Amino acid sequence: MSESSAEAVTTAATTAATTAAAAAASAAGAAGSWRRATGIAGVAIGVIATGAAAGVAIERMTVGRGMRRKARLALDAAGPYGALRGTPGKAYADDGTELYYEVDDPDPDPDATTPARRRRLFGRRSPAPVTVVFSHGYCLNQDSWHFQRAALRGVVRTVHWDQRSHGRSARGAAQVERGEPVTIEQLGRDLKAVIDAAAPEGPVVLVGHSMGGMTVMALAGLYPELIRERVVGVALVGTSSGRLGEVNFGLPVAGVNAVRRVLPGVLKALGQRAELVEKGRRATADLFAGVIKRYSFASRDVDPAVVRFAERMIESTPIDVVAEYYPAFSDHDKTEALAHFAGLPVLVLAGVQDLVTPSEHSEAIADLLPDAELVMVPDAGHLVILEHPEVVTDRLADLLVRAGAVPAGTTVNGYGSTSDTARPG
Repeated sequence: MSESSAEAVTTAATTAATTAAAAAASAAGAAGSWRRATGIAGVAIGVIATGAAAGVAIERMTVGRGMRRKARLALDAAGPYGALRGTPGKAYADDGTELYYEVDDPDPDPDATTPARRRRLFGRRSPAPVTVVFSHGYCLNQDSWHFQRAALRGVVRTVHWDQRSHGRSARGAAQVERGEPVTIEQLGRDLKAVIDAAAPEGPVVLVGHSMGGMTVMALAGLYPELIRERVVGVALVGTSSGRLGEVNFGLPVAGVNAVRRVLPGVLKALGQRAELVEKGRRATADLFAGVIKRYSFASRDVDPAVVRFAERMIESTPIDVVAEYYPAFSDHDKTEALAHFAGLPVLVLAGVQDLVTPSEHSEAIADLLPDAELVMVPDAGHLVILEHPEVVTDRLADLLVRAGAVPAGTTVNGYGSTSDTARPG
């Protein structure tokens, strides 16, 4: 990159960060405390945005805003991602929160007319009485499992649910009515409520990505008898058992220390002005699209419609929900709960270039579960389930074989690939 290009990138990065801070401030009104909060927000956003904006600055300077808007609309209209739907159901958490889930049942007559893809996935003739329960991550929803859901559809019984305040589930009653903080333990209890409603009997395989993996660990810590009596397999994808306060998000030391100091207070302040902040958030959509891509994917050739799909899920999470959840991660420590998975078939999978829950955290989980299968996916970021879905689905299919859900397994043969370079790790 030439000196002038480098200067342009730096200028664009600085401008992007300033724009983000200004948008938040202009949406806020005249209250002095709010001005101070948004000033801090500008610092935090600037630190995070500079790294991301530098990587997308040339694109932002050469592609007009109107053209980008048209491209987003085209991708939203054409992308099939997130369109799969199952039989809806509702569970109720211990605080009364309504939790939305969907069930996909296996094909009822697995004979010679069974679709070829089903035979390619597992080579089986009759469904096993197993339910696979998928738990999604922070700021996502059940649709984040799109590719795995498509691959397993009609093959095995699956349950996909939206965590409280995400997707189609209701806002957390304890948070809205009593101002209680969200905890990972609460999410574990929520998962138990979903299992009780959607899979009250029979063996269960638990699959969790990121925060969803933490939810699975919390379930184990709270209900070890459930794990002992009914769980026959576990998949922990891009997640962590603790020490998330040490993650640097790919930022320099000074930057990450600044973010750690101010971000909890910033998010709390922003959450209290959610309606106004959402206006500023929409105004800076292009900037945050770059940030989302930076922290979600590592591959250069990911399908743009998949990237846009991820953006839509994250953008649809209200800022006050983002603020409610964030403190829970610094308190998360479920290292001891992992012991309840000992002796079970376990898959631990992560993207090597994950900046949100670094792959070292998955390695730490695997160290505590020496019989687990550890899969490190090169050229993959935090949303490995969308970035390299064929790898995730292939290893998940093998887990279901090891869990006794199916009698025989084969590879997925690249089904659901979103890039030309994705290969099993």
